[in-house]
Amino acid sequence: MTAQGKKTVRDLRRGSRSTLLRRLYFDGPLSRQELGTLTGLSAGSVSNVTGELLADGLIEECGSVESDGGRPRIMLRVAPGRAHLVGVDVGETQVRVALFDLARTELAASDRPLSDCGHDADHVVELILAGLAEVLERTGTDPASVLGVGIGVPGIVEQGDPASDGLGIVVHGQTVGWDAVPLGRLLRAGTDLPLFVDNGAKTLGQAEMWFGAGRGVRHAVIALFGSGVGACVVADGARFRGATSSAGEWGHTKVHVGGRRCRCGARGCLEAYVGAEALLERWEAAPSGVGEKAGIAALLAAAEAGEPAAAELLAEAAEYLGAAIADLVNLFNPERIVIGGWAGLLLGPRLLPAIRTAATAYALRFPREQTSIVLGTLGPEAVTVGAATLPLTEFLESGGEPPRRSADLPRALPTGRS
Repeated sequence: MTAQGKKTVRDLRRGSRSTLLRRLYFDGPLSRQELGTLTGLSAGSVSNVTGELLADGLIEECGSVESDGGRPRIMLRVAPGRAHLVGVDVGETQVRVALFDLARTELAASDRPLSDCGHDADHVVELILAGLAEVLERTGTDPASVLGVGIGVPGIVEQGDPASDGLGIVVHGQTVGWDAVPLGRLLRAGTDLPLFVDNGAKTLGQAEMWFGAGRGVRHAVIALFGSGVGACVVADGARFRGATSSAGEWGHTKVHVGGRRCRCGARGCLEAYVGAEALLERWEAAPSGVGEKAGIAALLAAAEAGEPAAAELLAEAAEYLGAAIADLVNLFNPERIVIGGWAGLLLGPRLLPAIRTAATAYALRFPREQTSIVLGTLGPEAVTVGAATLPLTEFLESGGEPPRRSADLPRALPTGRS
């Protein structure tokens, strides 16, 4: 039996594979010499481990570069077609399921509107499983090549026992009526693929930190501004979760004591003033019979055309957001605050200057001077991309080990939560 805290040869090998895979994934293509310099591994270790990864088909050669006085250096990269990832965004109006290769190229997507059932858990599960089947069938993808299904949801996620194969995943989504929904068990009844579930704002945060506007900093807050409002707090490079993984419910911090009623049931929440749903409720001229995205686009167009009520509403929203961002600055002292989400990106170009001005007025001067406030760069579907990084994280941390599959599971769709 291995002494506690002592690493085995297998542990060391897995660690070396993970180190090289991560470096190639985020910074490749790289030569073996560059890998040695960047990772601190010996030339022999780099040669042995890259040989294993090449033999496993996880990395591939992709050309060569001239070296000073020697043979050309062979460049290596993670093989993009070696495996696939699925990302799911359980949004306010639809469920989006997307299939990616390892280079994050979207191969297929399925957008399924929520019906009159809304966020009924069984209905959402049915849409996820139907979308998953669709993207696999359309691309002819072998399910065995899928590393897992990552899902971003509105709410707080309890992961349960890691050994339960996803069965212990439970979601508390107060704003959508989810009270301890056993999402893992409901999904497991319809698929044996590995399951990974997290809050949508946290998946957005991981995507922007890895590939977008947050890259290169260690302390950041990524804000999701859509129908509702959320945030992902990143402290020293890691997503901060709190005691029960509910850290980042920024939309339910209070900006007006005794103010407007929020979807969560409380009064005065930030979300009740700047969420897309709230903005349209407060705009008397909002068009009827259109979706939220069309409504917010109309609000923006009216403000740009000089319509006083629309311009005043957006100016007020910018001040509320700026004040709330000042709270983030004072509480967490981030290097960067990134505003994302479909509504944030749609309204951001107009609101960002006023948001920055308000944040400066309300925040402590010294930490505000150290913080940049920027828009996300990954587009309105960044939650889906971030969800796909959940199985990708497991793949990289394991050194490319194949994921476990659940065996002999019932394939019928669930009909209830009992």
